[in-house]
Amino acid sequence: MKRLALLALLSLQACAGSEPPAMPGASIAAPATWRDGSTSTLAVQADWWRVFNDPALDALVDQALAGNLDVKIAAARVEEARAQLESARASLRPTLASAAAPQTSRSLSPFGVGVDQDSAQAQFTTAYEVDLFGRLRQTRTAARDELLAAADARDAVRISMIAMVIQGYFSLQATDARLEIIRRTIQERQLERDLIHRRFTAGYASQLEDQQADAALEAAIRLSPSTELIRAQQESALSQLIGVSPTSIRRGPFPAPDGLAVPASVPSQVLEQRPDIAAAALRLSAADHSLAASRAAFMPRLQLSGSAGAVASTLLSSPVSLFALGGSVLAPIFQGGALRANRNAAAARRDEAAFGYKSAVLQAFREVEDAMASVRFVSQEAEAADRQVVALEGAYHAAQRRYQAGYASYLEQLDSERALLSARLDQVDLRLRRLTALVALNRSVGGGWSSVPSGQLTDLPSGSDYRPAGGMAPKVPSANERK
Repeated sequence: MKRLALLALLSLQACAGSEPPAMPGASIAAPATWRDGSTSTLAVQADWWRVFNDPALDALVDQALAGNLDVKIAAARVEEARAQLESARASLRPTLASAAAPQTSRSLSPFGVGVDQDSAQAQFTTAYEVDLFGRLRQTRTAARDELLAAADARDAVRISMIAMVIQGYFSLQATDARLEIIRRTIQERQLERDLIHRRFTAGYASQLEDQQADAALEAAIRLSPSTELIRAQQESALSQLIGVSPTSIRRGPFPAPDGLAVPASVPSQVLEQRPDIAAAALRLSAADHSLAASRAAFMPRLQLSGSAGAVASTLLSSPVSLFALGGSVLAPIFQGGALRANRNAAAARRDEAAFGYKSAVLQAFREVEDAMASVRFVSQEAEAADRQVVALEGAYHAAQRRYQAGYASYLEQLDSERALLSARLDQVDLRLRRLTALVALNRSVGGGWSSVPSGQLTDLPSGSDYRPAGGMAPKVPSANERK
């Protein structure tokens, strides 16, 4: 019998088959430096936006963290994952149930006499599955990793939301700066139109110049409504991000990005600092444990059970106690290929998670590279734009003096003024692009998220923040490592 049992166990293990190998090409290693050779490091602060010293921005971010609906949805997913972990843990514990069955009946005795009976039965039953081959433990560990991944995904949503709020805030300030330039231009052209109209009335200017001044004024006025519309839409978008109905947004002056510290880190640090990568690594770990659980499903299950109770009846002189103790072994023999299909599906999900992790890492490297390039090249473009504005201001004032002295036509002055207006608006746009690049760089290197010691993850208490301390999966684990 022992030999037969051992033979049956080995046959079931053979049915489970060897663990499917990881798909080739799913592993990835972090490069030593960035594409431009940068290896310098600078600590990334969790509240990096406070470097702008703008109380209105700080208050807006705090309001968004408390009221943003996407963050609340992500937090609800964490609670869902926590409940699933508790459910997986419960499968490792014994179950206990109670039952009570009162009954009133009338039966016929062998002598043809009706017999009335009042009876009651109370019973407690318990059951416990002995996790011989680790199926339940693997399921629990997979649920734990999913909970950690959900918490990291929530933090990734927080980082993206913070970046969107800050970028929207800067866009709103840039729109204010554009409106200020447009209004100042309207005032200048109004004074200029009035002066030319008086000159035309006195016969010192032509009708063409008078009409050109009117057209230039209306062109500047035309820019105001569209810019006002953009500002209203930006305030509505920011209101939605902070979780309120469209309202006006309090804001400070438009900051200059000059002199701000630019965060930097080596590629391996980015893997440790970004919660979306940590979440992808945890999903890969959860998929590995789920695959192990699906392979353990081929093995027998040992179930222990017991019950105890008592029966009381009007036909009995005293209650009668009842009990039962036993166990069962359930070994799958034929299920139409369902177990093998579940194992293959788990292996496919493992491969999917492995490629998902590699995709998250490559996406992170790309975002950092693009942000670093944007900071560098947009800064160079902005410096050239500043010099262009200075040159165009000089050209405009020279053309204005030439026109007033009668050495040039009004069209020459008007062309210089148009070029100056366009350059000033471009100057604001480039300042916004520089700030946006700084926001993108802080977000891409993991700004707004800090890890906690792994020892704090042991008990997973309700309401805590779960973050792996620098947890990264540098490569897809091999079959031996998973064992």
